[in-house]
Amino acid sequence: MNRRGDGARPERCTADREHRLWASGYRRIAGVDEVGRGALAGPLVAAAVILDPGCIPQGIDDSKKLTASKRERLAAAIRDTALAIGVASVEPREIDRLNVGRATRLAMRRAIEQLRPPPDYLLIDAMELDGLAIPQQGIIHGDCLCVSIAAASIIAKVTRDRLMRAYDQTYPGYGFARNVGYGTREHRRALARLGPSAIHRLSFRGVGPDLFA
Repeated sequence: MNRRGDGARPERCTADREHRLWASGYRRIAGVDEVGRGALAGPLVAAAVILDPGCIPQGIDDSKKLTASKRERLAAAIRDTALAIGVASVEPREIDRLNVGRATRLAMRRAIEQLRPPPDYLLIDAMELDGLAIPQQGIIHGDCLCVSIAAASIIAKVTRDRLMRAYDQTYPGYGFARNVGYGTREHRRALARLGPSAIHRLSFRGVGPDLFA
């Protein structure tokens, strides 16, 4: 298994890997990605997406490269056409208990387990998952290179952004609707003024015991 994405550079998002796998006999290829790994607040969200080989929406790319409105349009198109979608989250207290690396793998596993029909191959952004019987490939910069992983990144990003906008109503003052939990200057100033909320990750630097250090 190639953990470096065949040595490719993150230049263009294509279905080249999927086409090779389809030609080899795989039929349900799931792209897997996460969003929120580096945020100071809110859940870590992972998605797994099995695209229909005959109906891949145009314009799918790394969610970070897309405008919010284009992500929303593509998320709707992916949901309308994909063979299966799984979305899962790991909440802040669980992230604090596990650490963010283990939480990322747990969220991905949970998303994969939701897929119906189940996948017969996994394309995963930047890592591989131990203990799975399903063949897999970890691809560095996979969300930039691989359309299935990019589709998962879009679903995960849109899902998490919606959650954080809702949390902005529950926990006002932190700017969650704008920063979606990431450590912007506005967010850090709010933390210094208000202290952590119930959805902050207390194990992260600048949030927990060292906030006023």
